[in-house]
Amino acid sequence: MKLRSDLVLRPIGSDHLIVDPSQDNIDLSIVYTLNSSAAWLWEQLKGKGFDQTTIVELLCQNYQVDVAQAQSNVEVLLGDFEKQGLLEK
Repeated sequence: MKLRSDLVLRPIGSDHLIVDPSQDNIDLSIVYTLNSSAAWLWEQLKGKGFDQTTIVELLCQNYQVDVAQAQSNVEVLLGDFEKQGLLEK
């Protein structure tokens, strides 16, 4: 799977927003906000193919989290990404 290449992650204060730069007027009712670790993951995965194992490994290598917790978090994150249409088909 891949992240949609047409989306851009923008830092706004302490938040990280995913926006579609092709929109003339950004509809803030559909802007997706990421926490700092999800934003870091977005930057690591941007433009690359990946699977759940790739993300779990990144989390375990860069954060003090065990594999079981990372897998649980990744399942939620990927579910959200899919639900919000942030992944390429």
